[in-house]
Amino acid sequence: MLEYGDGDGDGDGDGDEDKRWSLDLAGTPQLISNSESTLIDRPPPFSDQVLENVLENVLCFLTSCSDRNAASLVCKSWFNAEAQSRLELFIGNCYAISPARAIFRFPRIRSLMLKGKPRFADFNLVPLGWGASFSPWVAAMASAYPWLQRICLKRMTVTDADLALVACSFPSFRDLCLICCDGFTTAGLAAIAENCRCLHSLDLIENDVEDDEDEVVDWISRFPPGKTCLESLVFDCVRFSVNFEALEALVARSPSLWRLRVNEHVSVGFLCRLMAWAPQLTDLGTGSFSSFEEDGFRDLAPEYLRAIYPVCANLISLNFSYAQITAEQLKPVIASCHNLQILWILDSVRDEGLQMVAATCKKLRELRVFPLDATEDSEGSVSDIGLTAISEGCQKLQSILYFCQSMTNEAVVAMSKNCQDLVVFRLCIMGRHRPDHLTGEPMDEGFGAIVKNCKKLTRLAVSGLLTDKAFAYIGNYGKSVRTLSVAFAGNSDLGLRYVLEGCPKLQKLEIRDSPFGDAGLLSGIHHYYNMRFLWMSSCKISLKGCKEVARRLPLMGLEVITDSLEDDNNGVVEKLYMYRSLVGPRNDAPPFVKLL
Repeated sequence: MLEYGDGDGDGDGDGDEDKRWSLDLAGTPQLISNSESTLIDRPPPFSDQVLENVLENVLCFLTSCSDRNAASLVCKSWFNAEAQSRLELFIGNCYAISPARAIFRFPRIRSLMLKGKPRFADFNLVPLGWGASFSPWVAAMASAYPWLQRICLKRMTVTDADLALVACSFPSFRDLCLICCDGFTTAGLAAIAENCRCLHSLDLIENDVEDDEDEVVDWISRFPPGKTCLESLVFDCVRFSVNFEALEALVARSPSLWRLRVNEHVSVGFLCRLMAWAPQLTDLGTGSFSSFEEDGFRDLAPEYLRAIYPVCANLISLNFSYAQITAEQLKPVIASCHNLQILWILDSVRDEGLQMVAATCKKLRELRVFPLDATEDSEGSVSDIGLTAISEGCQKLQSILYFCQSMTNEAVVAMSKNCQDLVVFRLCIMGRHRPDHLTGEPMDEGFGAIVKNCKKLTRLAVSGLLTDKAFAYIGNYGKSVRTLSVAFAGNSDLGLRYVLEGCPKLQKLEIRDSPFGDAGLLSGIHHYYNMRFLWMSSCKISLKGCKEVARRLPLMGLEVITDSLEDDNNGVVEKLYMYRSLVGPRNDAPPFVKLL
């Protein structure tokens, strides 16, 4: 276990002088007690290589993060065996540990998932150039992990040189997944396609591919000729057109392809031709679902829709999040999707479209409804009517993300009763402080019902007009909540205190535009060492309060982020990012980041 000595105690005044840190399965430090530390330091009863080999063969059957972490605490033999048998590494914050230290701890990794910027980077709340570069990681791994097969990066800055190094360093490389990343171009994609001869998946999800229009590389044509191992190809975020003939040929020689998500430049006609080569698809992303051909734009023709019906019956996942389709266009497609488990869609289908989904997709596990127009003054196309229909028709639902302009407590309460297997509930009522649109009451009772009735809930996003009462509900009943997102909500510091004192499993807390100040921030002193991160922006915290947290928790990383190079505005902190780290302050912070 990676340990970080702290001879001066943990700084919170409780007198413990011998606390240490470990790297848990989430790749972030975990505070361990003196008794656990004793177990680590105690000489194992058997130290021969045979015992460690046996342990490695046993530990390989442990797939649970918590189980493997617990096993590593038993004694040094178990600690060493767990490190040697670990093949998958998840690091939830690239600044929680250095590449060298992670590699030293886990020398046999085959799969790496690495996260970088805070999640609110997706909303442009993290300034450009904040950090999270993949370069030091891939440089260290290139020589240490020659057998690496899979990399998944989220909110990282990735250069073409990084992708080229991946392509030439790992001869058995199979899977690359980039989510919300930036810094690379189609030239980097071409390097992966051309040099990774064992590639099974290339998934590009919500990335910013940074080509100039006249420098786009025909990366699809770089895949080697002949039969491929490709199982998943996702490029719906790439805003440039692709060589369709090369794409069609690639799909035709990829018999194992089960996931295909194309971008807006692949028309419905082309999409139908692709599906003729891949009837085995179970995951389809349609792009914009337009009928633009060389001879111009025309309405969505019925014959195009009929051409994709045979695929619909097999689909488990369908992504319409780039397709501005209406309820009428959705109806004949969704009617055949009886096996659908995952659906991403725009609110252009309106409540009527969601009612069709509810009537047909009884196996639905995940639903995401995105806004076509995300501005506060947009009319909005889905409402409590659509949410109620989904809760009544899709009672196996486990995860929902729902953007809307208006909502009622009654609809949210109904979902809490009908869909009690919910693990993720993210309701985004666009606009500030919007109440129940029928009663004018706060949305407290709706969100209270969710945390009361959905005992498996681990992720919650709240919005709308909420008082401290809603946060009291979360603190009292949200005992399994690990991730909480708050926007434009709350009355006072008491609301934040309810959450920090009442949610023992809380790992990630992100807050924006809420009235929480220093008192609320300081109420979590006892819990921050157990969390992965805290993000606060446009709240009422001060530099003085942040410095007090830094003084009392010296092993936490605290960053005060400004939108310019100017100093803080009269001591008011616009953005605070606080996270656990084994390596101390990072050395690549830009000038607009003040490290406390």
